[in-house]
Amino acid sequence: MIKTLRLNEYKVLCYRIFLGYLFYFISRILFYIFNESLFGIEDTFSLLKLCYYGLAFDTTALLYINSLFILLSILPLIINKELKFQKLLLWLYFISNLIAYSTNFFDIIYYRFSQSRSTMATLDVIVNEENKSALFTHFIGTYWYVAVLFLLSSLLWIWLYKKVNIIKVKQNSKLLPYFSFSLVGMLLISTIIVGGIRGDFKHSTRPINLVDAYRHVHIPNQGDVVLNTPFSIFRTLKAANYKVPMWTDEAYIKTNIKPIKQYNRSINTKPNVVIFILESMAREYWGSMNPETSIPNFKSYTPFLDSLAHNSLIFTNGYANGRQSIHAMSSVLAGIPSFQTAFTSSPYAKQKIQSLISIADTLGYQTSFFHGAGNGSMGFLGFSNILGIKNYYGRTEYNNDDDYDGIWGIWDEPFFQFMNKTLDKQQQPFLATMFSISSHDPFKIPEKYKQRFKGGPVQMDKCVEYTDHALRSFFNYAKTQDWYENTIFVITADHTNQSNYEAYNNAINRFAIPILFFSPNKDYKLKGVRRDLASQTDIYPSIVDLMGYDKPFRSWGRSLIANNTNETPRVINSPGSLYQFMEGNYTYIFDGEKFSGVFTITDKKLEKNLIDNNNAEMQKGMANCKAYIQDYMYRVTNKQLNP
Repeated sequence: MIKTLRLNEYKVLCYRIFLGYLFYFISRILFYIFNESLFGIEDTFSLLKLCYYGLAFDTTALLYINSLFILLSILPLIINKELKFQKLLLWLYFISNLIAYSTNFFDIIYYRFSQSRSTMATLDVIVNEENKSALFTHFIGTYWYVAVLFLLSSLLWIWLYKKVNIIKVKQNSKLLPYFSFSLVGMLLISTIIVGGIRGDFKHSTRPINLVDAYRHVHIPNQGDVVLNTPFSIFRTLKAANYKVPMWTDEAYIKTNIKPIKQYNRSINTKPNVVIFILESMAREYWGSMNPETSIPNFKSYTPFLDSLAHNSLIFTNGYANGRQSIHAMSSVLAGIPSFQTAFTSSPYAKQKIQSLISIADTLGYQTSFFHGAGNGSMGFLGFSNILGIKNYYGRTEYNNDDDYDGIWGIWDEPFFQFMNKTLDKQQQPFLATMFSISSHDPFKIPEKYKQRFKGGPVQMDKCVEYTDHALRSFFNYAKTQDWYENTIFVITADHTNQSNYEAYNNAINRFAIPILFFSPNKDYKLKGVRRDLASQTDIYPSIVDLMGYDKPFRSWGRSLIANNTNETPRVINSPGSLYQFMEGNYTYIFDGEKFSGVFTITDKKLEKNLIDNNNAEMQKGMANCKAYIQDYMYRVTNKQLNP
């Protein structure tokens, strides 16, 4: 009897959540019909496929919206089947759902103007409008038919909801079975909810965000069919800090930040470019990156990379511009750092972006991105499509799970060789980016190498040894190919990982990564050790320079190869809610409103605050920090990333 009662309640709950999916599908179809010309969807099957991909995003939105409703529906309250309680649930269900659902209808019209799903930034604009009432009246009056469609959909939703009710089953007086069965049900439903809000149950992905919608499409606007507006708003709640401050003027920014760069290198043949973004491969693990650190008993775990560094141009004072893997992709390939809120998770990610990819495209390059994890992992496929990368190669394209590590994807060594053989078939010049996966928690390496690579004090060490070996295998094969001699290789990391040495376990060096440029072609003169400040955002203009691109382009970084004296070395990143800005002799800590600290560039632990000993260089550094952030916010929010 108890089982029958609870199962009936769970079935009704599933039906009510199913209605959410049904009406999100209806609104998605209406969204498509009213904006059909903007999507380039070829046929009905393609449209339905996008609707299918949208289920993950609908699930996240519906679970956010209905979390309290679901909780009240599954709690063993005994009164669940009573009429008054069911009326309470009805009101809670429709107040929350219809408010969120209405935003899908708002975008049916607004999309043709914005060409992106509305986000928290859109709501901020509306809230700050002084004539909200007039705008609302105008919207309803002009687009009354959309309001009617929303009203009809809502009424149908309510009617269908009321068609299925909780069956009144006489309850057994024994409460222990009732609560025991309910506990099992709550645990199961809670697990499903957690996976649903994240987007899946895989260990290898972070919760899905807006960028993930674009991994399913090749025409970026089609990603907005996959999305729904409530999801876009929920996932951008933290993006409200994308506001443009007015600290300085454009002339100061142009003179001191120089966001528009231009180089005039003359080249005979366009070089191939291969970029390795090595997962978690901190500067700490490389012997060649630590020649002057004076760390007692220092040990390198990168014998191959150290040997390569002897014939390369390396930067021993390089830093990441973000904290996560996806941050590195935007920093390295588009020169866009990530601060409190990642650019790729913001409502501004889907816009036309001038990047290494777009410039390579104008120069006739074949562009590719390689990542051995599942094709949706880390949001790379979605952002690849936004950038316009022509070819994406992931675990799907590798198509051999014999080399699957059981957690993240294909082991580095075989996947690097897959990249090699894929490049053999590509037309030159090509630009290829490899994002590795094996040097990562849970710190596994292939069984056959466990006796060979034993690592050191931290678990990460053996993974570093394995990836270093995988790179040796890659280069041993690559040097036998005809494309090798005219190829520029760039090796860096996305972020850091486990730290063994105290010198790296501090606020600044938690961003310390290697940056290496190598080419067997001596004409590029990529050799030497540089100690000036460098970061991921400098890689993009450096490669643009080496490609011989001679037109103006947007970049907050500088060419490390040109090394122009009028371009100031600087680094900016964010450990969370603060900005860390390095320039000249100082590191500046800024919270977006005021500076809380100024430290010498060598004070990596930020122990001696000099903010009260203000001098002319500090004042200039503070002004430049503000100018950088102001220009960044302006260009990102006003879609000026493609000047």
